[in-house]
Amino acid sequence: MVKRINWFIVCMLFSIGVTAQAAGKQYNSYKGLVMAGYQGWFNAPDDGAGRGWYHYTGHDGFRPGSCTIDFWPEVSEYKKLYKTEFKFADGTPAYTFSSHDESTVDTHFRWMKEYGLDGVFMQRFVGEIRNKSGLNHFNVVLNSAMKAANKYERAICVMYDLSGMRPGDEEVLLKDIADIAQRHALKDHAKNPSYLYHNGKPLVTIWGVGFNDRRRYGLNEAEKIINGLKSQGFNVMLGVPTHWRELNGDTESDPRLHELIKRCDVVMPWFVGRYNENSYPRYQKLIKDDIAWAKKNKVDYAPLAFPGFSWRNMKGHENSVQIPRNKGSFLWKQLSGAIKEGAEMIYVAMFDEIDEGTAIFKCAKKVPVGASTFVPIEEGIGSDHYLWLVGQAGKMLRKEKPLEMKYPGQTFFFWSISICFSFVRR
Repeated sequence: MVKRINWFIVCMLFSIGVTAQAAGKQYNSYKGLVMAGYQGWFNAPDDGAGRGWYHYTGHDGFRPGSCTIDFWPEVSEYKKLYKTEFKFADGTPAYTFSSHDESTVDTHFRWMKEYGLDGVFMQRFVGEIRNKSGLNHFNVVLNSAMKAANKYERAICVMYDLSGMRPGDEEVLLKDIADIAQRHALKDHAKNPSYLYHNGKPLVTIWGVGFNDRRRYGLNEAEKIINGLKSQGFNVMLGVPTHWRELNGDTESDPRLHELIKRCDVVMPWFVGRYNENSYPRYQKLIKDDIAWAKKNKVDYAPLAFPGFSWRNMKGHENSVQIPRNKGSFLWKQLSGAIKEGAEMIYVAMFDEIDEGTAIFKCAKKVPVGASTFVPIEEGIGSDHYLWLVGQAGKMLRKEKPLEMKYPGQTFFFWSISICFSFVRR
């Protein structure tokens, strides 16, 4: 009788565990999370999208001497690959991926799970989704990402990049999010537990508000979008320029920007390209002052960190700007610095941005040679090093491990364990 009771208890506990697993991890707040931006904009011929080499192509197609990417992806774990005209030093052809393939997105979310990146903000470019081709592609990518996010229990949030938006396109955005909300049950947390909520409502991010770089839209259009999102039952994170608080530098001087920020739930300043490892300390002070303003005005604050920067193939060597990664010490200085100043959430730019060299996903140590010059992952670290760093930062953010300002490096032990797991998967 005792044995029967014990087995009954075991079965009940197992059943509860299975049920809990099926329900998925629910993300009720951005606080305590390190998340990255996810572009998802790469296409290849024959991937079904009909967009050719999209976001790979230079002035003369995607071939040596003509491309827009500076980093080459590490492709050994992808299920589907596409042959290019690029070659390695030994003459073998180089392959790359398409974001359009569900297996690609699944691989990326698996990496997030394995290394401890909490989730991603899925980019939707207003200039793209107003066209049928762009809308179809980004819908396919988002469908794959929603599925993978719940499979691997990663947080996911829709993010609109307003770059290229025209006055009147606000309606395109608001209709799009309404369609997505219905299709992916954004307002039903039981059906879609991975979707990111903040302050009790599903979160939507709007990026590109307040910049003084002569955009065709302005604060009037931004206000319409914020009002529309609020009326649909969403809370809002606003992506703004670096000097948003002081209303100078890269920011327009109109104080209405502050009023819009106060109506939102999270403010996220854009730091990419603004500093290198040597000049970062004064921006760490800026983060401290930003946090003080945000607390005073009851807005949450998500500082940004990026691993480095490079766009030689996109802009040409004569217009090139490069910010060295320094084997991860630059990224670590930003991550630990933000946590030290009181950050409760962090945005990493970007997960898969190989165009501007800010990608943290697995990039190649061995790169193609020839007329286009690619940036390899540095000697002495693995292709997974930057994923590992953001995972460690997440543990520090949640106080699962002590704050460590000194750059930790990736230990041989962790690297060995990762290789073993990879071997077991195969």
